[in-house]
Amino acid sequence: MSVADQIIVPLDVPTEEAAIALLDRLPQVTFWKVGLELFVATGPTILKHLKERQKKIFLDLKFHDIPNTVAGACGSASQYGVDLITVHATAGKKALKAATEAIAQSPSAPQLLAITLLTSLNARDLAFDLKIPLELPEYALQMALLAKDSGINGAVCSPQEVAQLRQVCGQDFVLVCPGVRPSWAQTGDQQRVMTPKQALKAGADYLVIGRPITMADDPLMAWNRIIDEVSS
Repeated sequence: MSVADQIIVPLDVPTEEAAIALLDRLPQVTFWKVGLELFVATGPTILKHLKERQKKIFLDLKFHDIPNTVAGACGSASQYGVDLITVHATAGKKALKAATEAIAQSPSAPQLLAITLLTSLNARDLAFDLKIPLELPEYALQMALLAKDSGINGAVCSPQEVAQLRQVCGQDFVLVCPGVRPSWAQTGDQQRVMTPKQALKAGADYLVIGRPITMADDPLMAWNRIIDEVSS
C-alpha cells in the first residue's frame, strides 16, 4: 500500500457543495472520511458522490448506544458500501459483538473499528473529568483489547498509543490514527499528536489528516508536501 493510500482526509465541511468543492481540489486523495457534521447535513448523498468517484470511504459516525440500536445502525451503514465504520468501545462488549454480527450479514463487509479514546482528551481529562483510574495508555489498550475480543477488526487510537496496540493486538488488527500533524502544522484541539512519518513508523495502518490539508491556502500543495515528507 502506497503512502497516499494510507492517508485519510476528512470531509469536515458543513454542506454538500463545500464537500464537492474539496473533492475537486484534491483529486489525488483516494480515501475520505465522512463524519457527523457532513452526514447529518447531507445524509447518504455525499457517500454516493464518493462512490461515483471510486473513492474509499471511512464513515466515522462513532455509534454509541444499546446493543440493539448499535447493531441496527451498523447494519444500515454497511449497506452504503463504505470501507470503515466506527463504534465507541465504551458501548461495551454486548454492543460490540452485536455490531460485528450485523456487519457480517452485509454483502459489502466493511471493517469495523472501535474508538479507544478521543484524541481531543488527555490524561488529565481521563482522570479528573471522566474519573477513570487508569493511566491513559493502559486505558486505550484495554479498550482495544475489548474490541478485539468482541470480534472488531481494529481500533482508532492516537499515534502515541499505536506502538503498544500494534505489539499487543497483532499485525492483523487495523489501527487508524487521527491526531496526526506535520511538524509545520498547528495541533488545534488535538492533544496527543505525532508527525505522519512517526505515526506510520510506530505501526499505524492509516492516518487521518484534516486541517493541515483542508484548511491550507493550497490544499493540494499541502497534500503533496506531506506525501513527500513521509516518503523521503
